[in-house]
Amino acid sequence: MLVKLSVPAILVGVLSGLGLFLVEGTAHLLQLVIWRDFPGLFNLDPDSGWYVFAVLSLVGLAVGVVCTLAPGRGGPDSATVELLTPPLPLTAVPGLLLVSLLVLAGGVSLGPESPIIAINIAILVALLRRVWPSIDVKLVMLMTAAGTIGALFGTPVAAALVLTGVLAAADTGGALWDKLFLPLLAAGVGSLTMRMLAGPQFGPTDIPPLGVPHPSDFLTGAVVACTAALVILVGASAFRSLHAAFRRLRNPLLYTTLGGVILGGLGALGGPITLFSGGQQMADLIRHAEDHTTAQLLLIIAVKLAALLVAATAGFRGGRIFPAIFIGAAVGLVAQSLMPDIPLGLALACGILGAVLAESRDGWLALFIAVVVVGDVSILALLCLVILPVWLLVTGAPKMLVRTADNQESL
Repeated sequence: MLVKLSVPAILVGVLSGLGLFLVEGTAHLLQLVIWRDFPGLFNLDPDSGWYVFAVLSLVGLAVGVVCTLAPGRGGPDSATVELLTPPLPLTAVPGLLLVSLLVLAGGVSLGPESPIIAINIAILVALLRRVWPSIDVKLVMLMTAAGTIGALFGTPVAAALVLTGVLAAADTGGALWDKLFLPLLAAGVGSLTMRMLAGPQFGPTDIPPLGVPHPSDFLTGAVVACTAALVILVGASAFRSLHAAFRRLRNPLLYTTLGGVILGGLGALGGPITLFSGGQQMADLIRHAEDHTTAQLLLIIAVKLAALLVAATAGFRGGRIFPAIFIGAAVGLVAQSLMPDIPLGLALACGILGAVLAESRDGWLALFIAVVVVGDVSILALLCLVILPVWLLVTGAPKMLVRTADNQESL
């Protein structure tokens, strides 16, 4: 059976990677128009505060128009969904795609993961229902999510770790490897497809390896990781209230436009480094960390956290993992600026570990992303110890998620 289903799994992997490439490629072209071509045509400074404010305000208005008029209203509210959700009707895909392009290109502090997974799942479930109607829809969803996650992070390992938790929670019996085989195949193909088309998501940062760990590294790393987790938890404590406050305006056109205006003000305050999902911006921040004082780094963290909260609760569509990675890395840079003896790789990995764990509540994903960003697998053993106090800290704490009847149906 697994051999027979390998063909659709490979197809799902290729199409998942291709879907991600097309969405991100289109968003990149639109980003160049907004932030390079248009200001260049009129001799405007795209890094100026007023230009950032104007762009994000207009993006908020445009998102509100789509969420008001488009079929499906631009897809589900990102504040109410996790990574894996039931398939959307195909009629909702164009609206969600358009909103996602506006968010990714316009500088909104949300990542691509949630909407792209939702778009790929909707399309591939509809496709395989016609081509292979005998395949269970949940299996198609798992393969598509795995293929997309593998493409997003450039390796199938990320998908395997995420789905291990999902399948363990489902507890349907049977061998775990049998359940993971097809999604992992799709993830591997999706990862290879994206790498061949566009390369990895995270740019190289040339971080020195940790080397032989010192006994004090555990305590230092735990402090950094818990601090990063606390930053995210502070945001999570205000998440539901902020979401409810925006929804008092009732009309998406009103609350996304207001959100865009607030994001514009935050972007003007924090500068271009605080815009967009945070992947490339994180790499830039690490490369030029010496150009920022501790106070400037703290301001960047505060602005990015506020921008994430506003974007996620004001009706914009996007994921929260990529901005959390940026925040965690910035916390690590603050730690190193205060205590220069901390190895850079340790500070960054622990900051990212704490922030991602607090946002996602997925220890496997947090460990994986921390190692991928610093590019040092030897740090994994230390991170497996550091994660323990962080997990105790975040367990039972508020999460950046608004619970509804619908999101109880997520995988």
